[in-house]
Amino acid sequence: MWNEKYIAKLDSYLAQAQAAGGAARVDKQHQSGKCTARERMEMLFDEGSFVEVGALRKSSNRVLKESKVVLGDGVVTGYGKVNGRLVFASSQDFTVGGGSLGQCHAEKICRVMDMAVEAGAPFVAMNDSGGARIDEGVFSLAGYSAIMARNVWASGVIPQIAVIMGPCAGGACYSPALSDFIFMTQNTSQMFLTGPAVVKQVMGENITAADLGGAPVHTSKSGVAHFMYEDDKKCLEGVRKLLSYLPQSNRKESAECNCKIAEAAKNDEGFFKKLFSKSESNEVAASFDNSASIQDIVPDNYKQAYDVKSVIAAFADADSFFEVQSDWGKNVVIGFARLNGEAIGIVANQPKVLAGSLDVDGSDKAGRFVRFCDAFNIPLLALADVPGYMPGSKQEYSGIIRHGAKLLYAFAEATVPKVTLILRKAFGGAYIAMNSKDVGADYVFALPIAQVAVMGAEGAVEIINKKEIAAAPDPAAARAQCIAKYEEELMNPYVAASMGVVDEVIHPADVRKRLITAFDALKTKEQKRHWKKHANIPL
Repeated sequence: MWNEKYIAKLDSYLAQAQAAGGAARVDKQHQSGKCTARERMEMLFDEGSFVEVGALRKSSNRVLKESKVVLGDGVVTGYGKVNGRLVFASSQDFTVGGGSLGQCHAEKICRVMDMAVEAGAPFVAMNDSGGARIDEGVFSLAGYSAIMARNVWASGVIPQIAVIMGPCAGGACYSPALSDFIFMTQNTSQMFLTGPAVVKQVMGENITAADLGGAPVHTSKSGVAHFMYEDDKKCLEGVRKLLSYLPQSNRKESAECNCKIAEAAKNDEGFFKKLFSKSESNEVAASFDNSASIQDIVPDNYKQAYDVKSVIAAFADADSFFEVQSDWGKNVVIGFARLNGEAIGIVANQPKVLAGSLDVDGSDKAGRFVRFCDAFNIPLLALADVPGYMPGSKQEYSGIIRHGAKLLYAFAEATVPKVTLILRKAFGGAYIAMNSKDVGADYVFALPIAQVAVMGAEGAVEIINKKEIAAAPDPAAARAQCIAKYEEELMNPYVAASMGVVDEVIHPADVRKRLITAFDALKTKEQKRHWKKHANIPL
């Protein structure tokens, strides 16, 4: 029989590791509206599933004073289950040295990142740190370097999610930037390369931390972050929701994880709403809500705006659309949805904003999303209603040619199943970029009111029929006649279908059925490309 002193000693060490920075600092963390590192782990993972890794590690760096050496070294790392699936995570502990990163701290994060890649499972990094541990000098910078290198090596291999729940400054920002998705809490998180004090000293600009790098800034102005939530709890529920759409790794098909979800949904009609929260919900989500009609949503007045998200709701599984970057690049809508239980990625023009035209931000936003979906075997659906690329000197000076090429590049590069539905307008280069047939779409469907052309009729006749209109006794009537002829002979979807750039013109009531059958037919799609070391996307 063991002497009890061994167990007592172990319990003592574990208690020290779990004590974080002490009761006073934990209280201060709570008073600032933030949860502790361990509380966040418990919120992220399914109840009782979290397993800690490296709890007893501590810094061996000799430059640190003994009082600064703490078990765990200011970061909690480990793995557990999210919605029943394996996930690895790190959670920086602001109550220990402000969550500062030193050599041991970084090694713990690197260890679980390596474990995630080897296991083929997502990695979630929760950031709440004052930055590099200055006492450790270059060891801290080496630690950041090692983490960032792993972000790059794991890119396209496993999903990587960064959650900013406190300060994240300087070089530390680049690890989240190298991740696939960034979540931020509304009032307690900031990200910036240079803080307000240095900005004032160097630039003479007075600005607060929130105005410089708060969550509203990065979700609506810079486009750095993808999601913003009110507090830690809601933010981590958002992470759980996102993970439910993603495969474990690039070696898994999205359908593989969705089969389990679809099967669970068959046995529990409220499954989709319950899935993303640990709390019970009395709301019930039907598999499909057919109360909305696409024919009623999309007007045949081509100058009239509508909300493309209403179109998505009209054919996707009920309550399944999960929008990404909803407050930035609003002329393009991106996000995940389910069709008959299967996850897909959606890229849609938003006629409510800039008439749905493509600009610099919208192209960047959509292009990156397409590449993520392609990397992780998530089928893509493009909903096209686009009059063209946004004109004007502002866009040209901002590099619309280079940025606009990113979306075209992303769709052409993607080898996952790709389907396009032309809702109304599909004009010019923007039509090409929205997953056109010759860029590589597997199926292109069009609604009966769709128009496919080099440009709109009004602009086209000013070029094609300029002399004819000018010489006519009644130029206005001649112009109207030319417009009608152009629309009939060149723009309607039946002309596009006869040329093979549209596969089928479909009834709006059949959209859901046709999309489900199209993606089902493409499940076994294989596409071989020329060998290359890597491609060179126009950055």
